[in-house]
Parts: sequence; structure tokens; C-alpha cells
Amino acid sequence: MTMVSMANPSPVRQRRGLDRLLSRLGGTAVIPLLILSVAWGQELVDQIVFAGNWNLPMLPGGSFLGVLTAPFSHADLGHLLGNSLWFLPLSWLVLLKSWHDYLAVWVGVYVMAIPVWLFSSNGSHGLSGVVFALVGYLIVIGFLERRPLPLLLSLFSLVSYGGFLPGLLPFFTPAGVSWIGHVSGFAGGVLAALAVYREPAGMTRR
Repeated sequence: MTMVSMANPSPVRQRRGLDRLLSRLGGTAVIPLLILSVAWGQELVDQIVFAGNWNLPMLPGGSFLGVLTAPFSHADLGHLLGNSLWFLPLSWLVLLKSWHDYLAVWVGVYVMAIPVWLFSSNGSHGLSGVVFALVGYLIVIGFLERRPLPLLLSLFSLVSYGGFLPGLLPFFTPAGVSWIGHVSGFAGGVLAALAVYREPAGMTRR
């Protein structure tokens, strides 16, 4: 009798699993790339033309336009690269659910940024708030829906990105980094999860 090890899936099985994921993402996989192209375009123009002085942050008492442009503005290329490396995989994980959920996360980010803009004493910019929103959404949605795919996404995100969570606390956040922007982003992601969640038909409350 031959024993077959199940520890390492065959390349064919891995390829089929990847194909299924790519099929589920479909054309939506390009959405985060388009968003990043805006941020990278802005930063390249900033560095090449304006020597790093063309920033579009959200400033206390500043124009509301800064709330809209802040995620696409970064301090330098290193700042943008660091955020991009987290933004892409997290975006694709949310898009595995649906593009509606992804849109809800962005709406949540902007809704929760408004109180920061109105009441915070510090300006901020960068995609890190969106990154925390994606993490917040992914951690919460599975425990709300309790279905296989969302729950798997939540568990994977909690294990893989749980190390981000100390960034929500001021004493774990490096100087010059907006912890309140992280908190508002995370809250926006949680808000998005609560907004898109629908209780399954036929389920009754006690």
C-alpha cells in the first residue's frame, strides 16, 4: 500500500487554487493598481518637479480637499513604497469578497477622516490609514458573517497583519507618524464591515 503525503499540495493543485482566486478577483484586481498609479504619479511629480515640496495633506483647519487628497500624498518615495507593499495584498483580499465591500472601506476611511480633520491638531497624509482600514474590515467581517470565505479572510488577516494593531496606540507609534490617522482608518474599516454585513435570511434573534 502506498502512502501519499498531504503536507505539500502538488504544483497542479496549487495552480488550480491560484486560478480560482484570480478568477474570483477578475477585473477588479486592477483597481488597487490604478489607485497606486495616482499616488505614485503624484509622488514622482513631487520629487522630480517640486523637489519633495508638493504635498497634499489633510491639515487641521485646512481645505476639505485635503481630506480627499491625503491618501494619495506621501512624504517621500520610501514612505509610499512601504505603504504600497501592504496596500496591494490587503486590497486584493477585500476584493475577494466584492468590489462593493472595497468601495465601502474607502467610504469608511473618508467618513472617519472628517472628525480627525475637524478636531486633530496635527496634519497627516499617506495610505497607511487605508491600510489600517483594510485590516480592520478583514478582521471584523468574518466574525460578523461566520461564513467560510469571510471567516478565513478574518483569521488569515488576524494572524498575518495582527502585528499592525500596536500602531493604533500612541506609545507604540514612532515620532512623526499619525497614530490618530491609523485609528480613524481602522475605525473606518470596522464601520465598512458593519455597513455591508447583512444577517442571513431566516436567522432569528433571541
